[in-house]
Amino acid sequence: MVKGITRQVILVKSPDPRLFEEAIFIVKEEALAREGVSADRVLKEARQAADGYLKQGRAWNRPASPLLCALWGAGGVLLASLGWAGWIFLL
Repeated sequence: MVKGITRQVILVKSPDPRLFEEAIFIVKEEALAREGVSADRVLKEARQAADGYLKQGRAWNRPASPLLCALWGAGGVLLASLGWAGWIFLL
């Protein structure tokens, strides 16, 4: 919780509302004080950062191929079988 401090924030609406509604960026105090930095540029960079986050997370949202799922399942069965066989033969 921040008390007694005024901060400038940028709210960027999400192009994909399934993930989040909006992103909140807290602008550094010296960001707008620099020469050549406009509010439009800061807003553009905030949108690029939010878009980059969405593109980065899309790899996890894609469904895996059936072949990959079958390979992982077979590997799990094999590993479990080896574990049980080792346990039985070591007793």
